Amino acid sequence: MSTYRVAQVTAPNGAFALTEREIPDPPPGHVRIAVEACGVCHSDAAFVAGALPGVTFPEVPGHEIAGRVAALGERAAEYGWAVGDRVAVGWFGGSCGHCVPCRSGDFIVCRELKVPGWAYDGGFAEQVIAPVDALARIPDALTAADAGPMACAGVTVFNGLRRSSARSGDLVAVLGLGGLGHLAVQYAVAMGFETAALARGPQKADFAKRLGAHHYLDTTGATPPGEALAALGGARVVLATAGSSEAITAVVPGLAPRGELVVIGADTAPLGISPADLIFKAYVLRGHPSGTAQDVADTMAFSVLHHIRPMTETVPLADVGDAFARMLSGQARFRMVLTTG
Repeated sequence: MSTYRVAQVTAPNGAFALTEREIPDPPPGHVRIAVEACGVCHSDAAFVAGALPGVTFPEVPGHEIAGRVAALGERAAEYGWAVGDRVAVGWFGGSCGHCVPCRSGDFIVCRELKVPGWAYDGGFAEQVIAPVDALARIPDALTAADAGPMACAGVTVFNGLRRSSARSGDLVAVLGLGGLGHLAVQYAVAMGFETAALARGPQKADFAKRLGAHHYLDTTGATPPGEALAALGGARVVLATAGSSEAITAVVPGLAPRGELVVIGADTAPLGISPADLIFKAYVLRGHPSGTAQDVADTMAFSVLHHIRPMTETVPLADVGDAFARMLSGQARFRMVLTTG
């Protein structure tokens, strides 16, 4: 029997170890993917820590998967897939198809959402089994190392912007210039927004401008970030990619009347936003999840059209522990990507 390698942890916050497993046959409605690359997302830390309900051990994380279809389960071909197809699988790893959100076409908030690394083994592996509704076709112009991060980081910011209230010419602010933010700035500019990038420290100004930002605001500067943003006229939308409730709260005064705060940076601390601000300034506050397989396909197509790529550091699967530690430290520039070689 042929085998493949996975990188797993056997206990909460345990060390990664490579182990071999027998290659399984995909069940009906699923495919087996030969993984070529998998991004390391900060939310993988919640799986490794066992911090989410239903996470079991041994745990194989990874939900920024890119590879090729290696085997088809029964009926998979009926959905248009064939062995050899290049596919990506992100946070959206499949849906139940029968809950009210699914029956309403809102699959990303499926009540039984299947997230790789949570509902089934993720992409820190050489092979992964995924349902066909999770598959997004990778354009020829994208490498696997580019496509993987777009299946979570990319689609999250792309969808967050295109589903916002902003229109071309509006001032849009992106808070944070990390794995999510560096893509968000590029997408915002390509969508025709006047784009302001906000991050910590003056040293990031040149980088923000290279990404295309029209303005850079140092959130550690003498002028509070909300005040500095308001001085530009106020943002129609703030896309908060930074995982800090304190930093997110600080930019709220920079919203224009009826401005929209879109939160995609996760933090367990509450936001310090008063109901009075929401009422009298008519602010809109909403969270934004990732995106379906079709959204991932849209993200990749838009990225090809506008020459947008994630900035990545690739490392072999065997070095998963080092890559994970680098991600946790905030030193990654800007997405760690595991490759199977």
